[in-house]
Amino acid sequence: MNKTLKYVGVAGLGAALFASLPAWAQAAAPAPTVNKGDTAWMMTSTLLVLMMIVPGLALFYGGLTRAKNMLSTMTQIGAVACLAMLLWVMYGYTMAFGDGGNDFISGFGKAFLKGITPDSTAATFTAGVAIPEYVFICFQMTFAAITVALVLGSVVERMKFSAVMVFGAVWLTIVYFPIAHMVWASGGLFFKAGALDFAGGTVVHINAGVSALVSALILGKRIGYPTERMAPHSLTMTGIGTGLLWVGWFGFNAGSALEANGSAALAMINTFVATASAGLFWMLVERANGHKGSALGFCSGIVAGLVAVTPAAGNSGPFGAIILGGVASVVCYYAVSFLKPKLGYDDALDAFGVHGIGGMIGAVGTGIVYAPWLGGPGKPDFDMGHQVIVQIEAVATTIIWASVGTAIAIFAAKLLTGLRVTPEVELEGLDIGEHGERAYNA
Repeated sequence: MNKTLKYVGVAGLGAALFASLPAWAQAAAPAPTVNKGDTAWMMTSTLLVLMMIVPGLALFYGGLTRAKNMLSTMTQIGAVACLAMLLWVMYGYTMAFGDGGNDFISGFGKAFLKGITPDSTAATFTAGVAIPEYVFICFQMTFAAITVALVLGSVVERMKFSAVMVFGAVWLTIVYFPIAHMVWASGGLFFKAGALDFAGGTVVHINAGVSALVSALILGKRIGYPTERMAPHSLTMTGIGTGLLWVGWFGFNAGSALEANGSAALAMINTFVATASAGLFWMLVERANGHKGSALGFCSGIVAGLVAVTPAAGNSGPFGAIILGGVASVVCYYAVSFLKPKLGYDDALDAFGVHGIGGMIGAVGTGIVYAPWLGGPGKPDFDMGHQVIVQIEAVATTIIWASVGTAIAIFAAKLLTGLRVTPEVELEGLDIGEHGERAYNA
């Protein structure tokens, strides 16, 4: 069984391992036993991912906005994450990891968590070892919550709160839940094709980044963009958010091993070194382009490295991760600093430039750094050319699916809410116009 592939569904992994045993062993194979150490680690990882959302992403994005939109940004992130959690337990989990289904969704037999009890188990990547299914549900729930929140980075400062909520509900249903199934469930399209995605390069980052770009294009530019100065109001808060994201990302990446084992350890060290490489490389490329190495650049590089290493976390050796982080940081810098101004789209907080572009580099690069001669965990007969093609196919399919689904979700929100705040509210700020509060009253 290939441990570098993330999930094969709750029952799928156990069934696959069981079917690979000889007949005499199948008859005697014990039921999976819950491992308390793995369970404790997965509960901790789940909370670390929650920390990435509130306060991590809320502070990171909030600090990058203008002061008049600080609370609006944080509120949108928190509220849409809460919405994702509720939809996940109602029907998201069964769509992604339920029993049966097809290449694109699982069945609806576990809608509203039907049939799941404290005794239900989810298989890990070791035969006979399991964690409580409720823990697996919670862990995956946080992934859904942060992914839809990431999309909002492109549309802050001009999108109605009601529109955000409608968009989030539709987008999760037709974009996130199916792609999570395709990549991580045993019956999913990408999983069966052999695509490598340890912790969400396609599911989270390409998905969110591409959706962010489509959303920004349909919503339109902020009033005054790009002629007016729209500098971040608090890089201090963005720096705090960056630190919380990096710490929380260990739950994101190392937790995706589903066990406290060597695979989690590999993901852990890669999350250290790829991120460190990317943070420094962004500042270096700033200097190479005649600018000072900036705090914003450092924070952007950190996130670019985290994004790029996500699919490769358990699929690369440490030195492969360092290279992957550095390359992603440089490419994302040019995407943000040159590509965006040249094309003229208003991706307010560079969700596409960092998450979309970084996710693509990480997803395709995983097919390279997986090679054993580069220090990766691949077998000696690893076929890099074939794997890279599979990775590109998964990336291309995700781009198309996310683009079409996002357009549907945005137009649904526009039909029901009007989508965009009035010019008066946008100029005054969404904190007052949408929530009746100010972030700062001094």
